[in-house]
Amino acid sequence: MSHDAAPVALDIEQLSVVFDTPDGPLSAVNDFSLAIRRGECVGVVGESGAGKSQSFLAVMGLLAANARVSGQARLGSEPLINRSVAELNQFRGVKLSMIFQDPMTSLTPHMTVGEQIAESIIHHLKVSEDAARARALALLEQVQVTDAPRRLDQYPHELSGGMRQRVMIAIALACDPEVLIADEPTTALDVTIQAQILALLAKLKRERGMAMALITHDLGVVAGIADRVAVMYAGRVVELGTVQEVLKAPKHPYTAALLASMPRIDDAGTGPLPAIGGQPPNPRRLPAGCAFGPRCERADDACRAQRPPLTSLTSTVPPSMASSSNEPTRSIGPRHVACHHPLERP
Repeated sequence: MSHDAAPVALDIEQLSVVFDTPDGPLSAVNDFSLAIRRGECVGVVGESGAGKSQSFLAVMGLLAANARVSGQARLGSEPLINRSVAELNQFRGVKLSMIFQDPMTSLTPHMTVGEQIAESIIHHLKVSEDAARARALALLEQVQVTDAPRRLDQYPHELSGGMRQRVMIAIALACDPEVLIADEPTTALDVTIQAQILALLAKLKRERGMAMALITHDLGVVAGIADRVAVMYAGRVVELGTVQEVLKAPKHPYTAALLASMPRIDDAGTGPLPAIGGQPPNPRRLPAGCAFGPRCERADDACRAQRPPLTSLTSTVPPSMASSSNEPTRSIGPRHVACHHPLERP
């Protein structure tokens, strides 16, 4: 089954997150919508503070106590937003799992690797300790941990950064989730280990048919594993499309600026890389119009007055892109952009 025909595993619609702070409300996520199909990887990219992690922490129900969340998110047909911890625990770690940025702070230092993997297996799958340990060993082998039987009884501090990240992946996969959220899974790893982790995630996605959201600031990471890419700016998706389309022919000026600021292996130039002028907007005082407007050379009065909606660039959605007439099409069409003056193809 192709990704286009596969059912939607995680559907997020008009999600907003506001944090109440002593200095006033802070808008971290603004009207975020995204649908991820089974067997598909969507890369979610943007600068630090764009709202990437907060969007998915809201879906997981893991935000700080001062957060206010509105909008909808559904895991299959199950709603996720503003549900109790007990209700969310029926899904978290079972159907919906997350790999966090820093495995050293995410793993419990006084528990062995085997105990930490087996913990969720015992809790969710209701199996014996021996069965859970056997599954933990199989998972370590699946995520290509060397000398897996010995690693089971080691503690996190005894492992390298790459090995700890593999353990985090094993924990996330322990109960065969339908959706995997990987939040900067290669942060702080050297380039060789990064490539190994990304290859592993791609292999696991392919073999298990999972839906995957890959949160990153690195467009190179997205190019290597994702099927589609959602570019975020100031808490919103500003461009969405297949990796090939977005990276080869960006429609939003912000996407184009991000790509221009990346070094190219085929460029022999020795000058400085282009930089995006200005600063991201203050999330406490977002502009009335396009949030990228103050940094955009193409901005005009319309951009400053009205926030552009995320709009499909195709007039109709092909029948193969939607399995039912009432399925949302905002993020399933091939190209979407939130810009009053989208760039033309080169």
